Amino acid sequence: MHPVVNRFIRYVKMDTQSARKSDSFPSTSKQLLLAKRLVQELKDLGLADAAMDKFGYVTATLPANIERDVPVVGFLAHMDTSPDLSGENVNPQFLENYAGGVVTLNAEKQILMDPEEFPDLKKYVGKTLITTDGTTLLGADDKAGVAEIMTAVETLVRHPEIKHGTLKIGFTPDEEVGTGVDHFDVEKFGADFAYTVDGGEIGEVQYENFNAAGVEVRIHGRNVHPGNAKLKMRNALLIGMEFNALLPVFERPEFTDIYEGFFHLYEFNGTVEEATMAYIIRDHDREKFETKKRLIQAAADYINLQYGEPVIELTLEDQYYNMKEMIEPHPEIMGIALQAVKAIGVEPKVEPVRGGTDGSRLSYMGLPTPNLFTGGHYFHGKYEFIPTFAMEKAVEALVAIAKLVAEK
Repeated sequence: MHPVVNRFIRYVKMDTQSARKSDSFPSTSKQLLLAKRLVQELKDLGLADAAMDKFGYVTATLPANIERDVPVVGFLAHMDTSPDLSGENVNPQFLENYAGGVVTLNAEKQILMDPEEFPDLKKYVGKTLITTDGTTLLGADDKAGVAEIMTAVETLVRHPEIKHGTLKIGFTPDEEVGTGVDHFDVEKFGADFAYTVDGGEIGEVQYENFNAAGVEVRIHGRNVHPGNAKLKMRNALLIGMEFNALLPVFERPEFTDIYEGFFHLYEFNGTVEEATMAYIIRDHDREKFETKKRLIQAAADYINLQYGEPVIELTLEDQYYNMKEMIEPHPEIMGIALQAVKAIGVEPKVEPVRGGTDGSRLSYMGLPTPNLFTGGHYFHGKYEFIPTFAMEKAVEALVAIAKLVAEK
């Protein structure tokens, strides 16, 4: 079995799920268990300065094996997995030489993947896939990236004939909850530019991502016994439904693609008396992003006007912005990545990220950081899978980047 696959299997069996509602950083202490393991593995590979700081960031340096000065390149991935589905007791399954057709993830629970619903499967007939057992996510987002970076480092250490400049390695917590680089010290990291390994399908090289905002909606109702409720009860749950109905139906994730943005209601809790809703707003276009923010505020204002008092409190915070603005002035960074992907026999796919990466925020912090593929598909859920050959190609791409920079 390829070393990157071995590493990946070890890492996904460690639960590193982050938490949206937490007062600590990282948001869950269990992420630190993987962080400590990575520090030790990096030291075992000879990266003497490998360390974890008080925030849980793992950093290390692979010194150059050439004498002339070349740019210092960073490779980064995040250690946490999404709060959207359990990352505990992950039981990865191997589907060797996938023959096509429906994939049974869990026979007992009758959890199936039909290529008609999950068409990416059709691209991998004859390949070996790693899937979930239908009860958890897999964790390829982003433990595939972690495993690929670690294996690339091992490759360069074991093969000193491959010439490279100084490489900076970084693993971050809490990317999935939007706080992954809140305490990251870009200057101390010491890279001139970097790449996150946090993308999807083989060949992806990305320098555009969403502009992003988070929205919390608190709804104040009035509970009265339903037998005596006429003209007295104010049902917070129904007010929430009224509010959501004011937002454009076809600007939801399930109806959008490529550069189309959306409003996404991902949590709705409460009672007649009080209810809360949580949304994310996403758009690649900054002007459309600002329009969406104004629209959701206008919906809250309209509801309050209708009820004659502030039944809705809305809190909106920007989370990150499209890294395109920060990376376009440095075309050589994308050029290296595209050349590296071609060099390993893969056709690059330059497509926008329909999400965010640590790289989007790092780019605005002064470290231009495009995103590279991991090979995974259908992240954050039980239908997540990754082809093993794509992981191997991701390792090759990282090694190729290191070589190309050394040759510049």
